[in-house]
Amino acid sequence: MTWHVAEEDLRAYARGELAPPLLWSADTHLTGCARCRARLADAVDPVALDAGWERLDAELDAPRPGLSERLLMRFGVADHTARLLTATPVLRRSWLLAVLSLLVMTVLAVHLADRPALFLALAPLLPLAGVALSYGPSLDPSYEMAVVAPMHGFRLLMIRTVAVLTAGLAFNGLATLALPEYGLLALAWLLPSLALTATGLALTPRLGPVLAPALVGGAWLTLLVMAHLHTQGTPAPFTAAGQSAAAAVAALATVLLHRTRDRFDVRPVGGFPEGGAL
Repeated sequence: MTWHVAEEDLRAYARGELAPPLLWSADTHLTGCARCRARLADAVDPVALDAGWERLDAELDAPRPGLSERLLMRFGVADHTARLLTATPVLRRSWLLAVLSLLVMTVLAVHLADRPALFLALAPLLPLAGVALSYGPSLDPSYEMAVVAPMHGFRLLMIRTVAVLTAGLAFNGLATLALPEYGLLALAWLLPSLALTATGLALTPRLGPVLAPALVGGAWLTLLVMAHLHTQGTPAPFTAAGQSAAAAVAALATVLLHRTRDRFDVRPVGGFPEGGAL
């Protein structure tokens, strides 16, 4: 080795201030020169070196936001809120594709059987199921992260509910466009959908995120069966009186949900995961 890195260049290298091409030359030389590596170790400030390693560790450990998360943050959503929102299981591609496929098959069945009640019975259940799957220890893989998030449990639940409802109602709306021959009847799922979702949320603090929507969904199916047995035409929930009743139920459930909002912070919805409290 006939030459070594100059003292000034070595100190600049240690401070991260050495510019190319001297930087490239110093890198190449240091890989093969033990003497210059020893001089470099003497030139490095231990405090600065530790700070550099800490910055590197923090950079390597920092989570990389996905496309949806970056879009939400670009629209002004806080980073922690965007992360909790995009972690919602039912907003994943697999769930959305499953819902879309189910709606497509239902629309095809309606066209073949000429029974719009098939679609009207199913459409309100999808947003209810989506909200039920969006929060809770048994269904949400990011539940522990959500519990310790710096926000009220009710606010987090409402954020996810709005996101899930937006996606579900958008898919239902697209399916409705495929049934133009039924006119306004094809939109009769909207108010029952809001009523079922609001009722399921209002019962969640008492019954949990699984049992509450399950009972609400079962009650809806029972109501449809009874209406089908007692009426020959349009089922009662989709008549003008039924729509008015659905609107009243949605309004009442919303009021009850607002009154019980503090219960979402007293105890995590559905209880703590197995193994004790966080």
